[in-house]
Amino acid sequence: MKTILVTGSNGLLGQKITERLLDTKQFKLVATAKGANRFPVKEGYIYAEMDILDPENVKQVVEKYQPDAIIHTAAMTNVDTCEDQQELAHALNVGAVQTLINIAEIHNIQLVHLSTDFIFDGANGPYDELAAPNPLSYYGKTKLEAEEVLKNSSCKWAILRTIIVYGIVSDMSRSNIVLWAKGALEKGSPINVVNDQWRMPTLAEDLADCCLLAIQKDAHGVYNASGKDMMSISELVGKVADYWHLDKGLINEISAETLNQTAKRPVRTGFILDKTINELGYNPHSFEEGLAILDHQLKQHSQK
Repeated sequence: MKTILVTGSNGLLGQKITERLLDTKQFKLVATAKGANRFPVKEGYIYAEMDILDPENVKQVVEKYQPDAIIHTAAMTNVDTCEDQQELAHALNVGAVQTLINIAEIHNIQLVHLSTDFIFDGANGPYDELAAPNPLSYYGKTKLEAEEVLKNSSCKWAILRTIIVYGIVSDMSRSNIVLWAKGALEKGSPINVVNDQWRMPTLAEDLADCCLLAIQKDAHGVYNASGKDMMSISELVGKVADYWHLDKGLINEISAETLNQTAKRPVRTGFILDKTINELGYNPHSFEEGLAILDHQLKQHSQK
């Protein structure tokens, strides 16, 4: 039975991977994050505190548990924060990857790394795995640099690129667009939503499944791992309103320019998923199916 070590296990994707691994019982799990374990179930796996910015700490934890594979989900993903705190963004998004590569090369560990659609400028999405990157933001630049570092390494690596991950876990450190929109509309709060950016939102469960497929299939190379439905951000929020029968009159459509965000965002990203579907057996849900899964989970959470 393979042992998988997950970084960033307290995050949305990290917790979904933990759920999946505990359900399938096909792997041993070592969950790692900075600080205390926020996953509600504490049995059936190992939790180890690990500071991804401390190479010596990372080395100690990895060598203690000797994983066959590492799924690296920890990153600084707030695009504007990355623009404002470039040194920290580089340390988290590039330096930490180099640390993991150094250890993976020595111990022959497969490294599955999460990347992003923000490595592209959004001029001609959707993109396949061979499309030429051109990041507009410092966040995108760090994620692209991490990809290059991996590609130039001698470890067994797989890069999974994703787009707007949404979902719910019991103890969340930050929200995501679906929960934000639903929460604001339920309160009757008007929201400004951009109508000139297009994405393919990704259910966290689908992305967790893709991470495990990459390990099961011993994947090597770059794979697109997003949802399958392309929509504008305003359409996305409109679908959230429709699903939960909320007032679409509260949605104020605006252009991205009027937001004055620190970092530039790509206009139209999206991914061509054929390679991941054919080689890994990836099978993402539609956006509506994803909302139904989320709705079911929210009802379960409210009953606890």
